Amino acid sequence: MVHLTNTTRQQLRARLAQLIKQRALRFGQFTLASGQKSSYYIDGKQISLSGESLHLLAQLILDQLPAEVEAVGGMSIGADPIAGAVAALAAEAGRSLDAFIVRKERKQRGTQQQVEGPLAEGATVAVIEDVITTGGSTLRVIEALQRERSAQIIKVIAMVDRLQGAGENLAAAGYELTAIFDITDLGVKLPSPPDA
Repeated sequence: MVHLTNTTRQQLRARLAQLIKQRALRFGQFTLASGQKSSYYIDGKQISLSGESLHLLAQLILDQLPAEVEAVGGMSIGADPIAGAVAALAAEAGRSLDAFIVRKERKQRGTQQQVEGPLAEGATVAVIEDVITTGGSTLRVIEALQRERSAQIIKVIAMVDRLQGAGENLAAAGYELTAIFDITDLGVKLPSPPDA
């Protein structure tokens, strides 16, 4: 398995952070998937659908994957290009790694599956996210993977953790979150907690 040197990892992270700030980080008033209001938004598709930034992200995620992981994926559409890129880089490095996607809802036609891709029953997987807030979507992905494929989830990897409870919520459910960046790494200041 190929692991990045610390110097290479730092260089990749620095360039990816620069691209996230330039292309994906927006300020204003936004409503997040969690329903929360926010003064900033990270448009993950600006990163995952751009060649250079997707390549950087895929390298950093692949570097974080334990050897026993057989497949990567997450909620469609945010995780789709990332999962494909990570699987392709793994193949280039001689590692067998498949990708999967999880639909927001089960298909009502054809196979009527929510989980798509060459994911074997009981496979060991890592769930990937572009941006994670509370972890609610991730927990729905995990539930679908376990229900349809009896998958063993050993890690969750996000491009950016907004530091709004995802790590704690996933830990409470028994899952480990690794983030390539937390929002403060990108220069966003967290709001001060209200006085008691």
